Amino acid sequence: MIKCQRCGIRQAIILQQHTGLALCKQCFIEDIVERVRREVKRWNMVNPNDNVLLAVSGGKDSFVLLDIMSMIHDPSKQVALSIVEGVEGYNREEDIEKMRKYARERGIDFIKVSFKEFIGASLDELVTRSWEKGLNISPCTYCGTLRRRIMNYYARILGMDKLATAHNLDDEVQTLLLNIVRADRMRLIQSHPKAPVLSDRIVRKIKPLRKVYEWETVMYSYIKGFRFQETECKYIYLRPTLRAKIREYLYRLESEKPGSLLRLLETMDNMLEKIVDIHQNLPKLPLCKKCGEPTSYGRELCKVCELLEKIGLG
Repeated sequence: MIKCQRCGIRQAIILQQHTGLALCKQCFIEDIVERVRREVKRWNMVNPNDNVLLAVSGGKDSFVLLDIMSMIHDPSKQVALSIVEGVEGYNREEDIEKMRKYARERGIDFIKVSFKEFIGASLDELVTRSWEKGLNISPCTYCGTLRRRIMNYYARILGMDKLATAHNLDDEVQTLLLNIVRADRMRLIQSHPKAPVLSDRIVRKIKPLRKVYEWETVMYSYIKGFRFQETECKYIYLRPTLRAKIREYLYRLESEKPGSLLRLLETMDNMLEKIVDIHQNLPKLPLCKKCGEPTSYGRELCKVCELLEKIGLG
């Protein structure tokens, strides 16, 4: 029996590739919680009196976010929000109810909302309309744009100080490289934990799990007994995206050189911090002339209104 290299007492069952340590279940969980706590403190993500909206689905990352945030921040100051996109075979009621149960067990209120309720159409309906009009728009574009709008809307109307998403390390580094490849300077700045909030109508977004590997959220969930939603969205394989290609490259890199993703994000955090500090006084974002929500500089319509207009729902 190999003993845990952290406590030296219990049996090791997990090899943490990026540290080379063999860990027992308890020490593995403690390591994840401590890393999240440290990241939250480092970037001052949450203050003691902050009200936080947790954006959760039925997945592993959402469960880990919910579980750890209930440990490191007052549960009575948190609300979990689950968004039903409306994808046949993917959004299952039992997965949502499972997340509701886990939230309430931890003293966190739970809210469910759907695309259908928010804009009058499910993601399946949006995609069908888009195809019928011959538009070359990825389903992921509709989904991501609307999810961001809904999360921010509810965080704002509920009076939340922060909006926490369950993006893990893999997600963060993929986004980082994607923005570098696209030479998108503003999105690089906005991805940093200290990014300026450019509108009074935007609630600051935080990512407590940004230094936790995806495989670690899988193991954390299994150890804790959470059986997460394993069904993937049917649209994910429909059209290969640049993100998907970057994801495959990063998987190979991490396999050959464990710890690469952590080192890359740490390096970019340090480099971007100086640039972000310079951009703290950027002008406020303009408001969409149609819905009144913030939009990008130089635009009259926000992305949501633009997408909906193209398919006749504007």
